[in-house]
Amino acid sequence: MAIADITIFPMGTESTSVSRYIAEIEKVLKKERNRVKIQLTPMSTLIEGDIHDLFEIIEKLHEVPFKHGIMRVETNIRIDDRRDKPLTMEGKLASVAEKMGK
Repeated sequence: MAIADITIFPMGTESTSVSRYIAEIEKVLKKERNRVKIQLTPMSTLIEGDIHDLFEIIEKLHEVPFKHGIMRVETNIRIDDRRDKPLTMEGKLASVAEKMGK
C-alpha cells in the first residue's frame, strides 16, 4: 500500500475560492472508494491504496478542473510508498501517538 497527498490548484478562476472545484474532485474520488481509502483535509486530499491505482486516480482528478472550463491546473503530489512493512494512514498516526505516550 502507498499513501498519496494530493493538492490540485485550478488556475485563473473567476474567484479566489476553489471549493467548488474541490467538491467536484471529491465527487469523482467518491466513485473510487472501492479501490482506495480517502481522507479530505483542509489543505489536501489523502488517498491510500495500490500505487498503480493511485496514479490512475490522480490522473482522473487532475482532469476535473479542465472539464469545468479551467485552462490551467497545477497538481502537487507527495507519495509515501513503503515496501518493508504494511503502510496505512491509521498506522502512521498510531505510531506517532504511541511515541507521544498516548
